[in-house]
Amino acid sequence: MSTHAHDHPEDEDADLYLTLLCWMGLGLASLHPFVQPLPTGLVWAALGVSYLTGGLPPLRTALHELWHDRRLDIDLLMVVAAAAAAAVGAALEGAVLLALFSLSHTLEHRSMGKARRAVEALMQLRPETALLDGPDGVVEVPVADLVPGDRVILRPGARVPVDGRIAVGSGHLDESTVTGESAPVRKATGDPVHEATVNLDGILTVEVVRGLATSTVAQMIKLVTEAQAQKAPSERFSDWFGQRYTIAVFVGSVLSFFVFRLIGHAPGEALYRAATLLVAASPCAVVISVPAAILSALSAAARGGVLFKGGAALEGLAEVRTFAFDKTGTLTTGLASVTNIIALEEDEAQFLAVAAGLEAQSEHPIAAAIRREAAERGIPPLPVRDTRAHPSEGITGRDAAGPVWAGNARMLAAMGGTLPDALTPLADGSETLVLVGRGPRVLGGITVADEARATAAEALAALKAGGRTDILMMTGDRAPVAARIGERLGLQPGEIHAGLLPGDKVKLVDAATAKGKVAFIGDGVNDAAALARADVGVAMGVAGSEVALQAADVALMAEDLRKLAAARRLAARAARVIRQNLAISIGAMVILVTGSLFFELPLPLAVLGHEGGTLLVVLNGLRLLADPIRAKA
Repeated sequence: MSTHAHDHPEDEDADLYLTLLCWMGLGLASLHPFVQPLPTGLVWAALGVSYLTGGLPPLRTALHELWHDRRLDIDLLMVVAAAAAAAVGAALEGAVLLALFSLSHTLEHRSMGKARRAVEALMQLRPETALLDGPDGVVEVPVADLVPGDRVILRPGARVPVDGRIAVGSGHLDESTVTGESAPVRKATGDPVHEATVNLDGILTVEVVRGLATSTVAQMIKLVTEAQAQKAPSERFSDWFGQRYTIAVFVGSVLSFFVFRLIGHAPGEALYRAATLLVAASPCAVVISVPAAILSALSAAARGGVLFKGGAALEGLAEVRTFAFDKTGTLTTGLASVTNIIALEEDEAQFLAVAAGLEAQSEHPIAAAIRREAAERGIPPLPVRDTRAHPSEGITGRDAAGPVWAGNARMLAAMGGTLPDALTPLADGSETLVLVGRGPRVLGGITVADEARATAAEALAALKAGGRTDILMMTGDRAPVAARIGERLGLQPGEIHAGLLPGDKVKLVDAATAKGKVAFIGDGVNDAAALARADVGVAMGVAGSEVALQAADVALMAEDLRKLAAARRLAARAARVIRQNLAISIGAMVILVTGSLFFELPLPLAVLGHEGGTLLVVLNGLRLLADPIRAKA
């Protein structure tokens, strides 16, 4: 049975109509023993309809495979078995085979098509038009006409038409369609917004940054389509096994005919039993068991905001023994923030106002952190003029009270001052200490640091929950900085590696492979060497980033590491479903073959067992569609 699901609903509808006609023909022919007199011509016409509608589609597929790919398709086995049944006077049994095979084929295609289209449904979430704020005012235009630089008006309840950045306004957006994050996300001026997300409140002006063809949703669909085309090792094995085993079944069935003849069976009976063996031994369920699980898991993951680049990445994540994390921007926010303020001569608000005034013109991340802290507290910065930056030291300026400066220990030494005892605990190196003073006097200190993500500790604990998982944190930062973050994340000293160059991270990944497969988690742009060297590379928080989407084997659309733990659980469940499917399909095949060889298994029973096993493994695989990834670890 072909494992390729139709890409178009029209093809699935045609399958359904043919299957209905096949069953109608079978139903009419089956009335012959019960409705007398039923014209013989009508019975044969009904059987003919059943054979044509149930046999021609698989025959066409089989001949196409045989002619173009030199492959003996499983569909051909079913057609030959039905023809053999008709040849020995069991045309009704042959019609039953074709009807059940057609039904199984149709249900499989519709089910697998559902798995393939789970992500493509995002396309339907795109609005067809947008409100363009142009020179002639606000006009409605097709979304496909928008280009980078255009500005569109987004009203409450409207979907974002393309990827952009908020130019005016603020509000909450529902990003669950892209990142899988169920809680609304607060967005303000300068923040990115992604196509197909929903503006919940506020009127926003959004500047387009990416056209429709290269949007986030377009990239997601492209990656998922490519992922479904890239076979996992287990899929490649099932294909390899199915092709060779199909040939063996065909040859074995032919040989069985002669064996049955040699042991005294009549030609018709020998052909009937050979046809039964052909059906019983056909590996349809074995071949479909793996892709049914893989495609369902890939679609469920994508709906939850995690993109796997193929079944190999899915299977690889289930087998990972060591998770190696880049620190900055992965385990931490990557955004410096104020962690402590100590004012020595003034109240804290006045002291922070002086510091914010000094840093008002600086582009340094530390300066931005101090300004944000003052803004969040509602403290306006004091006016500071004549500011001058001193590289690797700090900044100087003049306010209403006279000269003032902010900087590190080198700036303090240049001013002829010494570090007050009250600030000594802040200078242990685990956080960046910014001193503020006037001449040799120190007014106080502010510590700034990159903080751990709110969900990182929970995610690491979930990954460790199985008991056979190692965690590594890698960073180029100094050891005290790494130790502070590691302690907050519940890591042990041996799991923290600081002061690393990119090459050092690669060496650590190589060393960890001695215990098993390694996953490296980074931002998808930096640490490219480590991402490439690991068995599974994971990029996080990459919604809207085409470069990051292409950089790893797995992409987390949202900046939530709990998704990684959930994705690993889904991958492990998919591996279990694959094992279950293989056990079911191989077990059923062994029972049916044994029955057909030694117990004269009737052809209809072989058909029911064969098609029932195929449907069972497909439905078992589709259970994974009901298990989308959640943020909760």
